[in-house]
Amino acid sequence: MPLLKLSTNANIKDEQKNELLKSLSSLLASATGKPEQYVMVVIERADILMSGGGGDSAFVEVKSLGALEPFTVKKLSKKICDLLSASLDISPVRVYINFQDVPASQWAWNGKPFG
Repeated sequence: MPLLKLSTNANIKDEQKNELLKSLSSLLASATGKPEQYVMVVIERADILMSGGGGDSAFVEVKSLGALEPFTVKKLSKKICDLLSASLDISPVRVYINFQDVPASQWAWNGKPFG
Protein backbone atom coordinates (compact mmCIF):
# COMPACT_ATOMS: atom_id res chain seq x y z
CA MET A 1 0.00 0.00 0.00
CA PRO A 2 2.85 2.48 0.37
CA LEU A 3 3.72 3.94 -3.01
CA LEU A 4 6.80 5.93 -3.96
CA LYS A 5 6.85 7.50 -7.41
CA LEU A 6 10.08 9.12 -8.57
CA SER A 7 9.93 11.45 -11.57
CA THR A 8 13.34 12.69 -12.69
CA ASN A 9 15.20 14.13 -15.64
CA ALA A 10 18.44 12.41 -14.58
CA ASN A 11 19.81 9.74 -16.89
CA ILE A 12 19.52 6.34 -15.20
CA LYS A 13 21.13 3.22 -16.63
CA ASP A 14 19.06 0.01 -16.51
CA GLU A 15 21.24 -1.74 -13.93
CA GLN A 16 21.28 1.44 -11.84
CA LYS A 17 17.48 1.68 -12.10
CA ASN A 18 16.97 -1.84 -10.73
CA GLU A 19 19.24 -1.12 -7.77
CA LEU A 20 17.49 2.20 -7.11
CA LEU A 21 14.05 0.52 -7.25
CA LYS A 22 15.17 -2.04 -4.65
CA SER A 23 16.76 0.59 -2.41
CA LEU A 24 13.69 2.85 -2.49
CA SER A 25 11.38 -0.10 -1.80
CA SER A 26 13.39 -1.21 1.21
CA LEU A 27 13.68 2.36 2.50
CA LEU A 28 9.92 2.95 2.24
CA ALA A 29 9.03 -0.34 3.93
CA SER A 30 11.45 0.31 6.76
CA ALA A 31 10.35 3.91 7.34
CA THR A 32 6.61 3.15 7.30
CA GLY A 33 6.78 -0.17 9.13
CA LYS A 34 4.76 -1.77 6.32
CA PRO A 35 5.71 -5.16 4.82
CA GLU A 36 7.77 -4.73 1.67
CA GLN A 37 5.44 -7.15 -0.15
CA TYR A 38 2.88 -4.29 -0.22
CA VAL A 39 5.30 -1.54 -1.34
CA MET A 40 5.26 -0.24 -4.91
CA VAL A 41 7.98 1.95 -6.42
CA VAL A 42 7.73 3.65 -9.81
CA ILE A 43 10.54 5.46 -11.61
CA GLU A 44 9.69 7.54 -14.64
CA ARG A 45 11.56 9.88 -16.91
CA ALA A 46 10.20 13.44 -16.83
CA ASP A 47 10.90 16.79 -18.40
CA ILE A 48 11.62 19.03 -15.41
CA LEU A 49 12.49 22.70 -15.15
CA MET A 50 13.37 23.81 -11.63
CA SER A 51 14.39 27.22 -10.35
CA GLY A 52 14.06 28.63 -13.85
CA GLY A 53 16.79 26.45 -15.31
CA GLY A 54 17.99 23.01 -16.25
CA GLY A 55 19.94 20.49 -14.26
CA ASP A 56 19.11 17.13 -12.77
CA SER A 57 16.05 17.33 -10.53
CA ALA A 58 13.47 15.03 -9.01
CA PHE A 59 9.87 15.08 -7.84
CA VAL A 60 8.96 12.30 -5.44
CA GLU A 61 5.43 11.35 -4.41
CA VAL A 62 4.92 9.17 -1.35
CA LYS A 63 1.44 7.84 -0.59
CA SER A 64 0.38 5.52 2.19
CA LEU A 65 -2.51 4.39 4.33
CA GLY A 66 -1.34 5.92 7.59
CA ALA A 67 2.30 5.72 8.75
CA LEU A 68 3.16 9.23 7.53
CA GLU A 69 3.52 10.94 10.88
CA PRO A 70 5.66 14.13 11.03
CA PHE A 71 8.65 12.23 12.45
CA THR A 72 8.43 9.64 9.64
CA VAL A 73 8.10 12.35 6.97
CA LYS A 74 11.18 14.15 8.33
CA LYS A 75 13.24 10.95 8.47
CA LEU A 76 12.05 9.72 5.07
CA SER A 77 12.68 13.09 3.40
CA LYS A 78 16.33 13.01 4.45
CA LYS A 79 16.84 9.37 3.49
CA ILE A 80 15.27 9.85 0.05
CA CYS A 81 17.41 12.93 -0.63
CA ASP A 82 20.55 11.14 0.59
CA LEU A 83 19.82 8.18 -1.68
CA LEU A 84 19.12 10.35 -4.74
CA SER A 85 22.28 12.34 -4.07
CA ALA A 86 24.43 9.21 -3.72
CA SER A 87 22.94 7.23 -6.61
CA LEU A 88 21.99 9.92 -9.15
CA ASP A 89 24.07 12.89 -7.98
CA ILE A 90 20.92 15.01 -7.56
CA SER A 91 21.41 17.72 -4.98
CA PRO A 92 18.78 17.74 -2.20
CA VAL A 93 17.99 21.38 -3.10
CA ARG A 94 16.77 20.03 -6.47
CA VAL A 95 14.30 17.54 -4.97
CA TYR A 96 10.66 18.16 -4.05
CA ILE A 97 8.82 15.47 -2.09
CA ASN A 98 5.06 15.32 -1.60
CA PHE A 99 3.63 13.08 1.13
CA GLN A 100 -0.01 12.06 1.10
CA ASP A 101 -1.83 10.00 3.71
CA VAL A 102 -4.64 8.35 1.74
CA PRO A 103 -7.91 7.22 3.39
CA ALA A 104 -8.37 3.43 3.27
CA SER A 105 -11.65 3.90 1.38
CA GLN A 106 -9.70 5.59 -1.44
CA TRP A 107 -7.05 2.90 -1.94
CA ALA A 108 -7.79 -0.51 -3.48
CA TRP A 109 -5.86 -3.70 -4.09
CA ASN A 110 -6.91 -6.99 -5.57
CA GLY A 111 -10.24 -5.52 -6.69
CA LYS A 112 -11.26 -4.21 -3.24
CA PRO A 113 -10.71 -1.02 -1.26
CA PHE A 114 -8.81 -1.40 2.00
CA GLY A 115 -11.54 0.35 3.99
